[in-house]
Amino acid sequence: MTPENSASSVERARSATREEIPSLLQAGDPKVLAALVENERFEESHLLLLLERKDLSADLLDAVARRKSWLRSYAVRRALAFHPHTPRLAAMRLARELYLMDLVQLSLQPAAPPELRRLAEELILARLPQLPLGQKLTLARRASARVAGGLLAEGHREVVPAALDNAFLTEAQILKVLARENLPKPVVPAVASHGKWSHSYNVRLALLRHPQTPLERVLAFLPELAEGDLEELARSSALPARFREYVRGEIARRAAASKPPSHNA
Repeated sequence: MTPENSASSVERARSATREEIPSLLQAGDPKVLAALVENERFEESHLLLLLERKDLSADLLDAVARRKSWLRSYAVRRALAFHPHTPRLAAMRLARELYLMDLVQLSLQPAAPPELRRLAEELILARLPQLPLGQKLTLARRASARVAGGLLAEGHREVVPAALDNAFLTEAQILKVLARENLPKPVVPAVASHGKWSHSYNVRLALLRHPQTPLERVLAFLPELAEGDLEELARSSALPARFREYVRGEIARRAAASKPPSHNA
């Protein structure tokens, strides 16, 4: 596009009628889009359509984010917070104003910067104590691994199973929860008997170090642990005293089983 054509297009965008604006929303020239946003006939509905474009420049998005009149609209604030090119500080400021389930969606958005996703998780976690049970159940099923871990650690009897079944929950989050000694009563037994997590080797080791693990689960885990891990557990001060004799007993049982049979002369 020649400078003359570009200037003409910018002027056209700046003075376009409401009917003409939609046809300009797909313009490739950033100057045309900037002029379009300045048009006094440019409305919220136009802006929301424009914000659906993922190729908008950070400068244009920053200009929109500075317009207080636009930011009165929740839909605009949400669209800006979710846009991958919104400047970091503006996106993080806007994220603080999002509704709970929009924060959940933002925390799971692959295109969002990691620090923005983390902020969304922190904002959700900060709200957990005030949330009703129904919302906690929804979050337990649908939120990110970190949020599911936070809900698991809270230990609500109805929420724990849903959090453990969360598709995003990771072993790392389970181990982080089990590193806490004083957990609500439902948490550790639920992990120890869960169809998926009770079969994780690292989770089993963590459960053996936790004083709230039911003894019957400890006895079920011991035969499947590596000998080196059993010996390390036996030496560890982190092993609950009530489990120590069973760990030593398993070590002794294996030692006896590995001895060759004696032959009497």
